[in-house]
Amino acid sequence: MPAEGRGLSSRLAYEATENRRLAIRLGTPVKVRKLQEALHAKAKSSPTYRFYLLYDKLYRTNILAYACCRANGGAAGVDGQNFSDIESYGLERWLGELSEELSSKTYRPQAVRRVYIPKPDGKQRPLGIPTVKDRIVQMAAVLVLGPIFETDLQPEQYAYRPGRNALDAVRQVRALLDNWHKDVVDADLSGHFDSIPHAELMRSVARRVSDRRMLELVKM
Repeated sequence: MPAEGRGLSSRLAYEATENRRLAIRLGTPVKVRKLQEALHAKAKSSPTYRFYLLYDKLYRTNILAYACCRANGGAAGVDGQNFSDIESYGLERWLGELSEELSSKTYRPQAVRRVYIPKPDGKQRPLGIPTVKDRIVQMAAVLVLGPIFETDLQPEQYAYRPGRNALDAVRQVRALLDNWHKDVVDADLSGHFDSIPHAELMRSVARRVSDRRMLELVKM
């Protein structure tokens, strides 16, 4: 389903996954790729390990994060700033100022611009549009945290994972049916992303991450 047809939180999850796939297509810089490989290897070899030095890694991924979000496009957020504005200002200068905000802990996300998309039944779905700056920070965090949590996911999970999609899940179901499995259960959780208990979610993140600054950023 296109992201525009989903709720606010599910759209953000959808875009994060699409951006991770885009990062692969764009070609991950060597330093970032080595970082991701090291994080993934440690997480896989030590299932109970909690990562304590992650926040400073955000600065190493912000250029790739910008490239991913730039290629993905999207409208401006509540501040009205778009990618052309940033590039006219000076991309290196803008990213440097963002890195300074992160390192000095003065970065604060802005409100998400909400618009509504008409549904066939006459109702409307909410669509959230973060600012470009917030999208870059979110993507940088995904590039660092993604390799860690990817190791904990079960093989049968396909949603919001790089290198996997809904068609892969359908193919797997077909393969199981061809191997004498007879029943298929199709279920959907209505408004799931809009009703996730954040306290429990943060506890799940903290199970793998002990870096206080990274946890504070995720919680914002």
